[in-house]
Amino acid sequence: MSAQTQPQRRTAPRRAAKTRRALLVVNPRSNRGGAALDPILQRLRRRGLEIVRADTASRDDARKEILRHAHDVDLVIVGGGDGALNAAALALHETGLPLGVLPLGTANDLARTLGIPTDLKLAADIIAAGRTRRIDLGMANGEAFFNVASLGLSTELAQALTPGAKQRLGRFSYMAAAILTLARARPFRALIRSEDEAVRVKTYQIAVGSGRYYGGGVPVVNDAKIDDGHLDLYSLEVGDAWKLALMAPWFRRGVHGAWREVRADRGKAFEVRTTRPRPVNLDGELVTYTPVTFRVLRDAVQVYAPERG
Repeated sequence: MSAQTQPQRRTAPRRAAKTRRALLVVNPRSNRGGAALDPILQRLRRRGLEIVRADTASRDDARKEILRHAHDVDLVIVGGGDGALNAAALALHETGLPLGVLPLGTANDLARTLGIPTDLKLAADIIAAGRTRRIDLGMANGEAFFNVASLGLSTELAQALTPGAKQRLGRFSYMAAAILTLARARPFRALIRSEDEAVRVKTYQIAVGSGRYYGGGVPVVNDAKIDDGHLDLYSLEVGDAWKLALMAPWFRRGVHGAWREVRADRGKAFEVRTTRPRPVNLDGELVTYTPVTFRVLRDAVQVYAPERG
């Protein structure tokens, strides 16, 4: 498992002392990413930010735009949900540019973790205030994630959770997709290797969290933090997928590890192997496949966030 890489150092562009230049990365087809964003941008401009807008349609577009503007801007603002933030994550780490979040998505789990409100005016004010904190990044086969990486039920859920369903049902789309996914669920076999041991399991899902929330507000574990320097793993080794419905209240509180059918572990690195390649979901996006190595990058990204209580 490779050592942590360091962000590239950059020289900030010279301009008036109170003016910051921000690259806005946004998908114009997102739920609130079109003309509705214009008054928010005007609000940022009044607070002294110069906006350079980059409309993106793919993961590659987001990373390319950030790298292209790395020496021309002071910060990156991502307008979108967790998938859009995930697309920007690696480039933010590589360039060292601070991140501003405008939560335009359905779940907005990173925003929830950081205490950033979904009210876009308030989120913009947090960016303009300029207070930052450093957070960790999870890595899976060299790809980054803020919240959770997982395989099994979550990847099937991601495939069932279509953009059309999100637009029609909003957060309720997660519930509808979950019911459909449970009806089709089958367990799989995997080898989980941690820093201390290797175990073979029969499981419905393996999840590895770097942040606190995923899936529209479910805690990875009740004491998870996005800046604690470790990953939290759980494996759902139940006999019947429908038993997960009984576990739902424990999941909502982040104490599902109390069930004997849930394997829980904490560490800086994990490896997961399966009998055949399986897709791995990073922050809601299917990005890589097993075998997969997970590791944590400590203090990898600087982000604008409200003061912690």
